Amino acid sequence: MRCDVLENPVNKEVMDEISLIHSIAPFKVQLQRSVPNNRSKTRQFVVPFFLLCILQVLQRIMTLFSKIHLDQIRTISIADRPRKVSEHDFATVFDSARDGELSRFVDSLPHVLKAADLRNFCNDLAEIHRGGHSIALMFGGHVIKTGLSPIIIDLMRRNIVTSISMNSAAAIHDSENALFGRTSEDVAANLKDGTFGMSRETGEFINGTLAKYFEDDEVGYGEALGLELLERAAPYRNKSVIAQAIELRVPVTIHAAIGTDIVHQQPTMRGDITGEMSFRDFRLFAGICAGLEGGAAINIGSSVIMPEVFLKAVTVARNLELGGRHFITANFDMLQHYRPQMNVLERPTQPDSKYYSFTGHHEIMIPLWAAMLKLAIERSTK
Repeated sequence: MRCDVLENPVNKEVMDEISLIHSIAPFKVQLQRSVPNNRSKTRQFVVPFFLLCILQVLQRIMTLFSKIHLDQIRTISIADRPRKVSEHDFATVFDSARDGELSRFVDSLPHVLKAADLRNFCNDLAEIHRGGHSIALMFGGHVIKTGLSPIIIDLMRRNIVTSISMNSAAAIHDSENALFGRTSEDVAANLKDGTFGMSRETGEFINGTLAKYFEDDEVGYGEALGLELLERAAPYRNKSVIAQAIELRVPVTIHAAIGTDIVHQQPTMRGDITGEMSFRDFRLFAGICAGLEGGAAINIGSSVIMPEVFLKAVTVARNLELGGRHFITANFDMLQHYRPQMNVLERPTQPDSKYYSFTGHHEIMIPLWAAMLKLAIERSTK
């Protein structure tokens, strides 16, 4: 953008520092000729003219890069869109009294490598639980969309898992499960016509709920969704991790990265509200991390958001000297990634704590882990 300098006959040193767009340069000649010698009159002309120039410059800058407005986005009804997962596909909670003896199977596993690690991890968690320490569970969207909500809810009801933290993809799947009993669409097919993630009811519920509770400074993202699901008596709320967390008075936090989720592309989206509600949950999560002394933090299937948020929350707790030290960690994922390895497993546990890493499909690994954990707790109390 070409700029000229407006020469001010009153104060040349100041005005020489102001760059203005070339298109308004001719006005300077007219200004100088109209009041060449009268200081007060020159000021009367220069100040408004100066402000006008600044406004024009700002207008030019602001319009250099055009932005898409979302108010004309076409949404569809969730009723018109098939879903890949329904509540009939969800896992059921293993009950040794009802389903048979698990201990013989667990004892049959080899005492080497990951089988030994999983057994030792469950024993460590049993000891943490017996000592009344915290077990914080973090996860991504795939955990919910693979039907594992009943497993997580069971661990909350048993007071084994003491807090829940998730990315907003998980919150979307959980909300759809609670409201409609199904979730997860065919992304590739729906992307072709631009209707991927455009289910109107999902956006209206999440964005509308955040806006509804925004004015209450004490309510964050997770609590807002949970309260609203309970207030609406969502038909499948008994299989919603978020709703059940609120009902059981278990802290639940949701952490959004704006632009990553389907509700961010709909007309109901408010970036200021989403950001503030997520920030409130970050502060809550930092408090949860401060209380991890002697406890455990477990990440399941979040390769970026939760590991990054966890690292910062631990930092805040330590910076304020509130705790956040001396805990064990674990990561479950289908593939092991850099951020969970560094930000969940290695960095927070240095120098005197330990961590575990397990690779496998969530729909197999998490029910197995939960069943083995309950068995370890049962054995530790005998």
